[in-house]
Amino acid sequence: MLKKISKSEDEWMDELTPEQFRIMRLKKTEPPFSGEYLGVDEEGIYRCAACGNKLFSSKNKYDSGTGWPSFYEAFNDGHIEIGIYSPHGTEVLCGQCESHLGHVFEDGPKPAGKRYCINSTALKLDQSVREYAKKGSREDYYGTPA
Repeated sequence: MLKKISKSEDEWMDELTPEQFRIMRLKKTEPPFSGEYLGVDEEGIYRCAACGNKLFSSKNKYDSGTGWPSFYEAFNDGHIEIGIYSPHGTEVLCGQCESHLGHVFEDGPKPAGKRYCINSTALKLDQSVREYAKKGSREDYYGTPA
């Protein structure tokens, strides 16, 4: 289980860029086709830009044609949280700092059938763990706990 990070909005404002704060704390959305990670095919783990939590593996990234980086599966259960449903989709939050990441839809590719549309501004690609990213999830890498 992840240890929760709790900070005041003033603390987040001091730590995040204005655009990160707008998207991650005020729950806004970056314009489609504008994010830095949209067309990136590099291997690695996508982490929360606010707290560094592992969110998604590059192995599970795909081009959904929607204008945002899309993933069909989260890195691990508990690393993300599902928030409130809205006409824009169901909100996706970081499981550690509860920052807004984007939205999830039930129309993604098999086997998971999910489409996590995530704001690039909410992500940071960690390429120091490329081998880990190839495996997908912690269980894939280390094996299922006994």
